[in-house]
Amino acid sequence: MADVVDAATRSRMMSGIRGKNTRPEMLVRKFLHAHGFRFRLHRKDLPGVPDIVLPKYKTVVFVHGCFWHQHGNCRFAARPKSNADFWSAKLGANAARDARVKTELEQLGWHVVTVWECSLSQVELTRVASRILKRER
Repeated sequence: MADVVDAATRSRMMSGIRGKNTRPEMLVRKFLHAHGFRFRLHRKDLPGVPDIVLPKYKTVVFVHGCFWHQHGNCRFAARPKSNADFWSAKLGANAARDARVKTELEQLGWHVVTVWECSLSQVELTRVASRILKRER
């Protein structure tokens, strides 16, 4: 099935998708900061360049978009029907990379917390904060 827009328009649309400072990430950061957590952002010296790094708790937080990281059984993680082979390879590679990065971080002694875009609520963010506090040294 052919794309419904021309290549230049599709390129412009895709270039607008950000990897850092996304709205879900900003919500998590705002919540954590308001609850007294201090953190670093996008540390390049750690595998996968985590969205939020809390050195005091030896914890990293990844804020994942359900589509791009293929959140299981999520209505936002549906794969496109057009260009199915491309999307299958692309999204499968993203999920494989996420698993590899999580393993690498855990081997380095970091606790990995994943927050999914679809589950951003006060209750879920409170659970995240609780999981981080359990790691306090």
